[in-house]
Amino acid sequence: MNIFRKSSPAYQLKFYTNSGEIIFNVSDTLGQERLRGIRDSYYIGGQCAIIMFDLTSRVTYRNVPMWYADLARVCDNIPIVLCGNKADLKDRKLKAKSMIFHRKKNIQYYEISALSNYNLEKPFLWLAKKLTENDTLLFTSAVILRSPERDMDPELIQKYENELLQAASCSLLDDDDDDDEI
Repeated sequence: MNIFRKSSPAYQLKFYTNSGEIIFNVSDTLGQERLRGIRDSYYIGGQCAIIMFDLTSRVTYRNVPMWYADLARVCDNIPIVLCGNKADLKDRKLKAKSMIFHRKKNIQYYEISALSNYNLEKPFLWLAKKLTENDTLLFTSAVILRSPERDMDPELIQKYENELLQAASCSLLDDDDDDDEI
């Protein structure tokens, strides 16, 4: 199964599952707010998406609604995962309780660390399950990643996971302007 469109410049990520090989062709638009038309061309024909922001930068999180709207405009009803990157850093600017966009839009959310390889497979497994309509899908071998450049502090992981659980149990505000509090 080939996921994402073939014609865009992409990185191929292969995953071996209990249902066979899945290849994601992943394009990185790098945010490119000024180049909206070019960025949109990467979205055409997309079957799924990962929206990524930097947990140490409020500005990147403020762009998430725009990126989501652009995806929704160009791609009709595709599975989308929101990922907060740099989960390995202690100086995060965004707390779990202030990140509510994914809850409002019912989007799957994961905190990841590209440099620590923390949770990197989770968004891909979730997307693969959605695209194959197979909730029992599993990765059967470890995803081949480069060696981590940083180690994750187990206490920090537990702290952030607890904060996410607490935030998930809080009620959402009805006011759409509450994202400005970030």
